[in-house]
Amino acid sequence: MATAETVQLGDPHEPREESIRVFEQIQHELKRSLVRARHEYNKHEPEYFAAVEHLSDAQLTGFGADDLQEVRVAVSAYGIHVFGKVRIPALPDEGPAYVHFRAFTGGPDDQATLHSIHTEDREEPDGGHTYRAIFTKDDNLEWFDT
Repeated sequence: MATAETVQLGDPHEPREESIRVFEQIQHELKRSLVRARHEYNKHEPEYFAAVEHLSDAQLTGFGADDLQEVRVAVSAYGIHVFGKVRIPALPDEGPAYVHFRAFTGGPDDQATLHSIHTEDREEPDGGHTYRAIFTKDDNLEWFDT
C-alpha cells in the first residue's frame, strides 16, 4: 500500500485534464460518501460536519468539476493517487468550504475509484480534540489515509 513515506506527493497545482477525468469518474461516489459520512458522524461526533450543518444534502453536494480547485498527484508502482480539494459552492469562499478527497487510477484507460474523504481528529495542547471534515481555502492538501 502506498504511504506518505513510500511515495512522493507532487506539488499542489490547478487541475489538469487527467485529474479532471479522475474527478468526473469518482464524483458520484464522492457525493454519496460525503452524505453518508455526514449522517454517520452526526450520530456520534457532529463537530466533523458542523460547518455544513445548515446545508441540505443537495447543497452539500452541489459541486462539479468546475469546483475542483487544487490537486496533488503521487505515482506508485501500481498507479496514480490523486488528492483533490473541491469547493462547496453553497458556502462562502473565506470560511470552511472545501472537501479533501483521495482517488486512485491505474492510468488513463482505467476507471478511477474514490479511496477516501479526509476527516481530521486533531489533539489540542489542552488534551481536547478538534474534529473536522470541511476545510478552509488555506488548509494545505496533504497526504491522508482516512
